[in-house]
Amino acid sequence: MLGKGLGQPALFAIIYTAVASSIYFSLGVVADHALGLTPLVFLIAGLFFALAAMTYVEGASLHPERAGSTVFARYGFNELVSFIAGWAILLDYIILIAVTAFSATNYMAAFWGDLGHGSTEVILALGIVLYVAARNIRGFSKTRVNRIGALVIADIGLQLLLIVVGLATFFNWDNLVNPIQLGVYPKWSDVIFALGVATVVFTGLESAAGLSGEVTASRASLKRLIGSASLVVIVVYVGIGLVAMTAFPVAGNATGLSRYYLEAPVLGIAEAFDTQWLSDFFKYTIAIAATATLIAAANSAMLGLSRLAYSLSRNRQIPSALGRLHPTRSTPFVLIIIAAVIAGALIMPEDLDFLVGIYAFGALLGLTIAHLSIISLRYREPDRERFYSVPLSVPFRGGSLPLPAVVGAVLSAAAWISVVITHAGARYVGFGWMAFGLVTYVTYRRTQGKSILKRVQVPEAALKLERDELQYGSILVPLTGTPLDDDMIQTAGRLAGEETDPGLDHAGSTIEALWIFEVPMALPIDARLPDTQLERARAALRRAKAVGEEYEGVEVATATVRARRAGAAIVDEARRRGVQAIVMAAEEPSRIRGGALLGGRGGPMDNFVGDATKYVVSKAGCEVILTAPPSSDVGVAAAIDSEQHPTPATATDQSISAAPPLRERPPAP
Repeated sequence: MLGKGLGQPALFAIIYTAVASSIYFSLGVVADHALGLTPLVFLIAGLFFALAAMTYVEGASLHPERAGSTVFARYGFNELVSFIAGWAILLDYIILIAVTAFSATNYMAAFWGDLGHGSTEVILALGIVLYVAARNIRGFSKTRVNRIGALVIADIGLQLLLIVVGLATFFNWDNLVNPIQLGVYPKWSDVIFALGVATVVFTGLESAAGLSGEVTASRASLKRLIGSASLVVIVVYVGIGLVAMTAFPVAGNATGLSRYYLEAPVLGIAEAFDTQWLSDFFKYTIAIAATATLIAAANSAMLGLSRLAYSLSRNRQIPSALGRLHPTRSTPFVLIIIAAVIAGALIMPEDLDFLVGIYAFGALLGLTIAHLSIISLRYREPDRERFYSVPLSVPFRGGSLPLPAVVGAVLSAAAWISVVITHAGARYVGFGWMAFGLVTYVTYRRTQGKSILKRVQVPEAALKLERDELQYGSILVPLTGTPLDDDMIQTAGRLAGEETDPGLDHAGSTIEALWIFEVPMALPIDARLPDTQLERARAALRRAKAVGEEYEGVEVATATVRARRAGAAIVDEARRRGVQAIVMAAEEPSRIRGGALLGGRGGPMDNFVGDATKYVVSKAGCEVILTAPPSSDVGVAAAIDSEQHPTPATATDQSISAAPPLRERPPAP
């Protein structure tokens, strides 16, 4: 079972808002370029979506964090590639907000024509963007998911009804096929560009991946999610494409759908019915459903943007000031406001073809990196448990190569190149956006003295500007199997406190209770462990969970890991899990004095911690809080900043429950 909170229907609802909104605004642009091949283009786009869905589900179940392709790239490659993916998707989210807000006004025009053009259209679209920004600053809740789910059900039903009635009324094979002259009507370059535009639907997967940490899903339900979402995409896309191209047959090198209904193409299908009552029924119901779905898609895009921005800020890929969290709502309000301003500026030209082309640039670049990251992770993390694995994998060079991800990477890269070649707006604006982002990223990292390729995290409390009482959303506690475990878990519980997950108003904090099996070099790493060791580990983990979950808002996740050295295992797990602090027991140092007394060079050995503790203190990428082990002479309580590593303070308290640990505050971001 993966995660907690939201289920498969919630994920499907979030994904489908992007699917439905894409057909509402992309149909006219695709038909304008692909002409009679529009249904075929949408069929290929549906297959693209199925490949992307498999990749995103494996990645999100493997590393359930608050973003999609940028998280996969972080673990599959490095922070630079992760930033490239995240920055490209950030552009997509902003454009999607602009496009959906702009398109919604054109569907509202079914009730009052002035809403679809002129200054009224621009003002209304800007109002939608303002509403979306305000709604997302307030935060995201499960009740909102329920409303989206109801909208999705109604929208799917309406679109399927339109397909059935439309095919019965308009479908004519000759009208569909006869105007097609491959390479002429349409041109190959136009078909390739249309395919790039049609595949942008995958952005809904990005939004859903951002909620993977709050999802309750089994392996079977993840497979059903992929199958159901892919089937709906293919049926709706191909069905609507067939109805559109038979209701508005191609004449020469144009179709009436793009000529007269480019900005509200599905509304055009409704008005094509000869029967007045049928036309009116579809016209007004589609206008209502499309408006609601487009606004919901804008909300989902802003949700995805806020979570992606939070991830980029936490990992110092963009200046932390941009990712500043709202003091009470815990949402990245600065970036939400900036995104709303940029989206509003993009609405001004009222050029849908231009916006959709730029959208395809970012979407296809992010999708390509996502596929490549999953392939890389198969080799970088071959033994890590996967709740879902991309099927049709074959052995290759000592690893398991997922063929669907390979095909997806090749096709999405080819589609991205075609968009760059055939669309000037995507080429100039897209590369300009990426160049600006890369310069900002490198400059920021260099001025902060940080590596361009390695991960660096900022505590969430720093993003909230809370300096007095730091709280932690995730804490790693390596267990020892001794009574000191209770003290460590209690300390972690008090430090975690009542933590609020940004953008999700019901989440709490997590303590990662970890048991490490140190396997000697004389044995293989997967050697069978004695039953006594296994039972001791289980008992310690059960006890840690019981003690930790006595604290309100705190969940204890338990895990075991095999390693040659405990210190290295603790650092690796802390980095992989992205925890904000480590609470551990400082094992007693050796009582043998070293140095010159024994004939060596230099002074006496360090006598406040042992080797494993010193390794964690020097290598960990987060705060380390040490508790003193029982000792006959002296105990220790110290916290070491992961970047500055000051000398630990000593104390005479034998237990952390007697006095809280001392700790250094993390530096301001």
